[in-house]
Amino acid sequence: MTGSEASTGNDWVPQLPKGAAPLYLAIADAIEADIGRGALPPGMRLPPQRALAERLGIDFTTVSRAYAEARRRGLVEGRVGMGTFVQRPGNKPAGSTPSLTTSGLVDLTMNFPPRTGDGQLSARLWAEVADLERSGGMDLLLRYQEVGGTRADREAGTAWLGDMLPDLGADRLIVAPGAQGALLALLTLLKDPLRPVAVEALCYPGFRALASHTATPLVPVAMDEHGLIPDDLAAQCARHRPALLYCTPNLHNPTTATIPLDRREAIAEIARKHDVIILEDDAYGKLASNDLSPLAVLAPERTYHIASLSKSLAPALRIAYVACPDPRSAARLMGAVRATTSMASPLGAAIATRWIATGLANQSLAAIRAEADARRAIALCLLGQDGVQSGPYAYHAWLPLAHGWSRSDFASRLRHVGIGVVTSDAFAIGPAPEAIRIGLAASVDRAMLETSLREVADLACQSPTLGSLIV
Repeated sequence: MTGSEASTGNDWVPQLPKGAAPLYLAIADAIEADIGRGALPPGMRLPPQRALAERLGIDFTTVSRAYAEARRRGLVEGRVGMGTFVQRPGNKPAGSTPSLTTSGLVDLTMNFPPRTGDGQLSARLWAEVADLERSGGMDLLLRYQEVGGTRADREAGTAWLGDMLPDLGADRLIVAPGAQGALLALLTLLKDPLRPVAVEALCYPGFRALASHTATPLVPVAMDEHGLIPDDLAAQCARHRPALLYCTPNLHNPTTATIPLDRREAIAEIARKHDVIILEDDAYGKLASNDLSPLAVLAPERTYHIASLSKSLAPALRIAYVACPDPRSAARLMGAVRATTSMASPLGAAIATRWIATGLANQSLAAIRAEADARRAIALCLLGQDGVQSGPYAYHAWLPLAHGWSRSDFASRLRHVGIGVVTSDAFAIGPAPEAIRIGLAASVDRAMLETSLREVADLACQSPTLGSLIV
């Protein structure tokens, strides 16, 4: 018999060539062949993955990877809670791309906004970009712009941050080339060669890289489920006299912890007492949308508030707004930006300004938050019993490992079945806990995310000895 043993939905079983390897590709090839010959018509539901694995006498993860490969080819679509169906002609989303790396991994390592699937919103965002050409757009391409942003760009930034920093004026805000560019400029401007920088014990890898590049020593401050612990910050300040504190109060990366108000107030007072300047990385503040006062409100005279658009709108803009303590410090930071990165992209800044002015930025933010919430719900449902941590509207999750797993073994086993995650080593200043970070937005759709997280959940509830049986 060629093709399939049966052609009716749940009874379908692929006919695999003898010795086919890797098996997941052979199954995906069989799906493609049977669709081509009409044995799997559009709209037909494929067998559940576990059922097909039992019929073939292979591991569930192999079938799961085969279905993911078929989705990548646009052959099938997953529907959450319903199953996997043969794709109907023309159903593939316009502009969709698979969330696979060149090595074939389902990439859950990256942390960027999820696709919302709102075609009308997408069209309006692009229409505003196109409209820039009709309003002097060539100047954005052919001329240098003001370091720190034009007046219009800085006013757009104050409008964007107005709900969190109501007293912010355009003379205290600069437009920087992304959070990384802002942090580089701030480090070169503010660091003291004789004093270290205090950071959360689990720290954004980009800042770790900057510290290494600038030979800046880091002092880790202990954390718990609520984020940075003020008492330990006070102890580290007394012991090491840091010049700066770098922290992420909202939806911390990687743990998603949000520092409560009483701790924020304590951090502000400790910084005053020990003459510490605060670098408040609020990349996720607009996503969190809480009523907690930023450190820039609690200690405005010593806080630089960095609000990147990469996590809340679009990474490609490479725009961050930096709220400075006063106009003089803003002018000094402009000089540091000029010396390190020259300027933010005029085109990116103009796009951000246009989206903010038209209200599209807030509409896009609302759509991203809704999609992030839906994906977070999937993660909590599948991994909640394993102690996964993911704050409201976060699109990453933190999974402490149990059952004797080491982070390296767990990540290696996931790579074996085609899934990439980030281990705690990327974030740890000092000893790393046994944990991984999972990106919830990298999968092109929720069905692929659910399939991937089922793999993670299945492995997490096993012991490493049982996990080693995966083939």
